[in-house]
Amino acid sequence: MKKLEDILYKVRIIAIHGKRDVNVNSITIDSRNITPLQGMGASMFIAIKGEKVNGHDFIQPSIDKGATIIVCEELPMRLNDAVTYIQVKNAHEAAAYIAHNFYNEPSKKLKLVGVTGTNGKTTIATLLFKLFNGLGYKCGLISTVQNQIADEIIPATHTTPDAISLNALLKQMADAGCTHIFMECSSHAIHQHRITGLHFSGGIFSNITHDHLDYHKTFDEYIRVKKSFFDNLTSDAFALSNLDEKRGTVMLQSTPAKKYYYSLKNIADFKGKILENALTGLVMLVNDKEVHFRLIGEFNAYNLLAVYGAAICLKEDSEKVLLILSSLTGAEGRFDYIISKEKIIGIVDYAHTPDALENVLSTIKKLRRGDEQVITVVGCGGDRDKTKRPEMAEIAAALSTRTILTSDNPRSEDPAQILKDMEAGLNSAGRRKSISIADRREAIKAAVSFASGEDIILVAGKGHEKYQIIGNRKLHFDDKEVLRAMFELLNK
Repeated sequence: MKKLEDILYKVRIIAIHGKRDVNVNSITIDSRNITPLQGMGASMFIAIKGEKVNGHDFIQPSIDKGATIIVCEELPMRLNDAVTYIQVKNAHEAAAYIAHNFYNEPSKKLKLVGVTGTNGKTTIATLLFKLFNGLGYKCGLISTVQNQIADEIIPATHTTPDAISLNALLKQMADAGCTHIFMECSSHAIHQHRITGLHFSGGIFSNITHDHLDYHKTFDEYIRVKKSFFDNLTSDAFALSNLDEKRGTVMLQSTPAKKYYYSLKNIADFKGKILENALTGLVMLVNDKEVHFRLIGEFNAYNLLAVYGAAICLKEDSEKVLLILSSLTGAEGRFDYIISKEKIIGIVDYAHTPDALENVLSTIKKLRRGDEQVITVVGCGGDRDKTKRPEMAEIAAALSTRTILTSDNPRSEDPAQILKDMEAGLNSAGRRKSISIADRREAIKAAVSFASGEDIILVAGKGHEKYQIIGNRKLHFDDKEVLRAMFELLNK
């Protein structure tokens, strides 16, 4: 239980109507979570305007359920004398500060490192989590794949949770004795103030390519949002960026944090050079030390450099860091591969942006030893950025022997229309070696039927996801599980 005045620290308040000397026992942005608290302090409901739902529509229902403190941007026409109304400038921002204060500023008790960028966030955060566990620390992970407190796995529903859930999770991690937390920071989370008020010990930038333009509208706005994460770091934090990325220096140009860079192509604080890239892993020079890693591909070379650099920024020993890193595997659904009895290589990857797909296919091209086919199964999500659909198909066709366009998570859109949008990116050569199969299971089955010994099948777009969203239904679907089942059918 906290005093109302204490949890309003840093909140930009326009006006307060009603009692101020109140104790707060619970806070929520979801009216369904409100329960009457008899003699135990007040329940606070924060009305947030979302993309699809406006929390202001639930102010009265939340009061009916027992909320006695309302935080909102727009006051109701009629005020209830038994309720305290707090009008704020920005409810998203207010929720973040309120949550941080309510849960006793948990991020200040932890070494919290945020990872942002279009691609690589999950792998970098996961590798850092595994590395620091190996170094003997108790760690937390907040990622697209899962949230984790040491060995306890907590399923993830968003890349970054809402501000209240996030601060509650950070408090849980601090109470469990965690010292280091590694967290993905999506552009949505930054823009919606989910991470506002948190104290970061460091931030990492991987890269930036066209994504989420359905939300941010312009690429410049997407860049600005990502950059704001580094602008808000403090002078005692570190900021680590990819120098080979076109906007790598732009991201850090205004940060008060200590600046560091990693690179494969330029002189940098953390310099890498690929000596060998094969299915057996990467051999790299890292600051002139030769290391064999289990991860594959140039994109993972960058991820490994980012992790190594962050560990050194956190004052860890270079030799120990490289020793542990050399034994680690990446995140689930990131260049995750299985090999059939016929020696067909099946790769499942989360690549759902043009740049990510190009990176994965370019890596596969470098791994080919002869004239093996590269068969790519790829789709695009419904109710998401439509501009990348033709580009995804174009890249898949250009870098594959054969391409199968299929469904990803069509959501409320017609899968046939999504496929038409993708097909628009194919030239005549691309059309000749591409087919469209809306049913994702059948598309994977077709890919396996086209393959023979040592061919490579890439199933892209969903990676770790164990579901497919069709209409308003969330159905079980696991690319790796389906791929393995189709490999087994070959042997019957």
